[in-house]
Order: sequence, then C-alpha cells, then structure tokens
Amino acid sequence: MGTRVSRRSALAVAALLGSTGAGVVGARNLLTGQAVKAREVIPKSWDVPPRADGVYTRGGGPVQRWQRNVPFDIHLMIFGDSTATGYGCKTADEVPGVLLARGLAEQSGKRIRLSTKAIVGATSKGLSGQVDAMFVAGPPPDATVIMIGANDITALNGIAASSRRLGDAVKRLRASGAEVVVGTCPDFGIITAIPQPLRWVTRTMGLRLARAQAAAVRSAGGLPVPLADLLTPEFLQAPDVLFSEDQFHPSAAGYSLAANQLLPALCYSLGEWSGELPWESRSAENRSLATRLRMLARLWPRRTTGVPAPVVVTAG
Repeated sequence: MGTRVSRRSALAVAALLGSTGAGVVGARNLLTGQAVKAREVIPKSWDVPPRADGVYTRGGGPVQRWQRNVPFDIHLMIFGDSTATGYGCKTADEVPGVLLARGLAEQSGKRIRLSTKAIVGATSKGLSGQVDAMFVAGPPPDATVIMIGANDITALNGIAASSRRLGDAVKRLRASGAEVVVGTCPDFGIITAIPQPLRWVTRTMGLRLARAQAAAVRSAGGLPVPLADLLTPEFLQAPDVLFSEDQFHPSAAGYSLAANQLLPALCYSLGEWSGELPWESRSAENRSLATRLRMLARLWPRRTTGVPAPVVVTAG
C-alpha cells in the first residue's frame, strides 16, 4: 500500500531479512523466492495520477485554477509518495489531496488552495527535495500533509534514518510556519499479494517504522496519524472494495477512508475542528464496514469518523 515492489528492493528485503535469523540459507532462499512472486503480481507504478491543484470552496463544484490574482484563505500542500499522489485513482476527485481540500473547505467555510509536491515512488530521502521545491515555488503553505514510509521498507533505508529524515522535513515545515500532519507507514500485513512469511517480515518492519515516525513527528511539532492502526481492520474486511486493481494501492474507497482519518487532524491543527469529537462516540466503533462506507458516501465531507492524531495510539 503506497509503494511499489521493484526487483532490486524486493530481493534486497528478502536477502537481508533472510540473513538475520536461524537457517540463514533456507530463510534467504524462501524469502527471495517469495519476493520474486510478489514482484510478478504487483505491477510497477508507471501511470501518472490525476492532478487537480487549485482553489476549492464550500459547496463543491469544479476546482478553480490558481493564478496570482485568485484569492484563497488557506494554502494546503501535499508531500510524500504514491499514496499522497493518489496513485490508482481514476479521477481527480478521488485523490486524497482533493478530498482533504474539499473537506477542509466544508469544515471551515474558507477558500482552500491545494498544491501537490508528492512523487510516486518517493522515500524519506526525497522529502528534503520536495520541501526545497516548496520554497522555490513561493511562500510556504499554511498547512501540509505528508504520507510516506512504505517505500522506505522495500528500499531498506533503515528505520532510524527514515524516521529522522521525516522529522527533519517536519522541522523545516514547522519553522516556515506551516502546520504539519503526517500519515505514518501503512500495514504491509493487509497486502495479500505479498506471500507469507515475507508479508509478516515487511509488516513487522513497517509497524516499527510507523512507531519511530510518530515519535519523530511529535518531537518536530507535527501531528502523526497512525494509518496502520486506523485502516487495517477495514482493509482486511473488504480488500475487494478498498484495494485498486493492482492489489497494492488503495482504490477510490480506500483513499476516501484514509482521507477521512487525516481530515480531523488537519482541521484540528488549523483550529477548524468543532462539534462532537469522533473518538468520543462509542457508537461509531460498533458500526459495520458497509454502514460506515454508506455514511462516508452520504456525509463526506460534512463529518467524519476519523480519529485526530493527538489522542490515538501509535501503530503496533
């Protein structure tokens, strides 16, 4: 979810993990073989996701192309990897950045300018370049959302180094005056296209990274949203609905579910959250997935069933 398994990275994961425990040769051969099979099932990310940067207002309607004379109240910028770009979406209105911009416009009643710096295939190593591009493009935004981490697992970038790079990016954004919300590494355990035990190994690494990311984001002044905790039960229950055709990236419904968790934290960080706090409603926890998806389609973006990051437990 949110990355691609290339020949080099998949084999590297298998080789490294297979050499760290008992039965070095057997484990390495098993994981290497499984990585090859996973590579055959999960396609590489070549398509360009839909883009709909511009200005959004309450009440819906088409996006207004932003030019220097077009007014806006809040500038929202999206950083990260393929999940941040909405890879796998068919239309721009399905992209998480657009969902967040529309949701924030509905919640605040303000004009929201959306800009996207996220890149398909990006890892934490690329965040500094995305932030650099932000400064080159113009004044810093008012709020940012980052979705990153899965590619760091398949690229073997290291948990400590990856979380540190994310923390550094959050520090730079906060120093510029922007609010920062981060969706941490997703749960590889929901990707059935990755066979066991390779799936278990990558899941373990991903959850460790998510915990380290959450700590780094908090220390840097941002708000982490534990997507693994919040999305895994739904993805396990309805993979045919929430995964796209490649069995790896989310579908439009999956991206809606993710955006529905990020939106409360984004509104909270900007002081735009009001009314009943979602985590205080016990009834929301007891709704079936089908009921929650119907509510999402009917009520989005007027209210959500997400959990703002400051009060939830980190992944793991």
